[in-house]
Amino acid sequence: MGELIVEADGGSRGNPGPAGYGAVVRDAASGAVLAETAAFLGTATNNVAEYRGLIAGLRAAHELDPGAAVLVRMDSKLVVEQMSGRWRIKHPDMVPLAGEARRIFPAGAVRYQWIPRERNGHADRLANEAMDAGRRGEAWTPRAPEAAQDVAGPAVVPEPEPEPGPPPPAVGWGPRTGAPTTFLLLRHGETALTPQKRFSGSGGADPALSETGQRQAEAAARALAGLGVQAVVSSPLARCRQTAAPVAAALGLDVRVEEGFRETDFGDWEGLTFAEVRERHPKDLDAWLADPDAAPTGGGESFRAVARRVAVARDKTLARHPGRTVLVVTHVTPVKSLLRLALEAPPLAMFRMELAPAALSEVAYYPDGNPSVRRFNDTSHLRLGPPPAPVR
Repeated sequence: MGELIVEADGGSRGNPGPAGYGAVVRDAASGAVLAETAAFLGTATNNVAEYRGLIAGLRAAHELDPGAAVLVRMDSKLVVEQMSGRWRIKHPDMVPLAGEARRIFPAGAVRYQWIPRERNGHADRLANEAMDAGRRGEAWTPRAPEAAQDVAGPAVVPEPEPEPGPPPPAVGWGPRTGAPTTFLLLRHGETALTPQKRFSGSGGADPALSETGQRQAEAAARALAGLGVQAVVSSPLARCRQTAAPVAAALGLDVRVEEGFRETDFGDWEGLTFAEVRERHPKDLDAWLADPDAAPTGGGESFRAVARRVAVARDKTLARHPGRTVLVVTHVTPVKSLLRLALEAPPLAMFRMELAPAALSEVAYYPDGNPSVRRFNDTSHLRLGPPPAPVR
């Protein structure tokens, strides 16, 4: 029995939008490319494209050696964690795709490893080639065999890397080095649940913006128009994508969805007020308020778990946009987590932060690893009112 490596990726230009996937199969001993596959999917989401890339890569590996042990490397934290069994698969579109992927090889034959995007360049290139071909109305075709036979590097299969932690601490008041990557952190606008102060995470309903929230999103778009935003990244949840949309439209930018910036899964507390949780789950609530490793009742996420995936999403976004200004549209816990990590504050410091709907915060990340918090909970743009009527 041999050992194979599958590197897979997928993408969508619009999410949903024109989508494609790419996958490459390597020999684990030499790193040599054994097979490439890619295809245009038409209109699909990022997550569907990523799963389709995984399925295609596993099928290509199975054709080469049905008895192989397989290591799958992907930069999609969602797919890696779900296929490893550590995250629940909640979206109905993902359930059959995950099942299809699991049936290709026998149980236990495939293991999964998350890698940074920059280490998944071959599969990413194939996915983009497929999307470009689809845009031209053509089918993707592989390169000549000699062009595909690159070598991945050392023959030894590396162990999974630990998830990135916070940037290294600052060393005094010395001068900053290089141009920073600036995150403008925008909490989404109000939903119907916001004024009721109900737990609204990623484990329950996915509420849309209310009329107030839509006005807040439009006000944010006006405020951000002159701040030099060069990229827009959003949580996958509807309220964030709807908040990001008017900003991206005003700036002529696409919205990239980053799964790691979704809100906490609050488990059985979803949709409840704090008082209702206190009444129904008093011991669990006390533990959650005192211990960053405690999770909400019913399989929710702890603050520590959220901070880990937010840190991964942060590092992926920094790697994609070095030296640029990035608008990150996300939720209360991810914003507070990014600020806390930048300040090296303890997890429970988040209970001392107040973050209003559609509030702006700002963190600059310098190339030497030193972050600088520049703004927090700025709501001044929400008090400016609507733009003046045009003069006729």
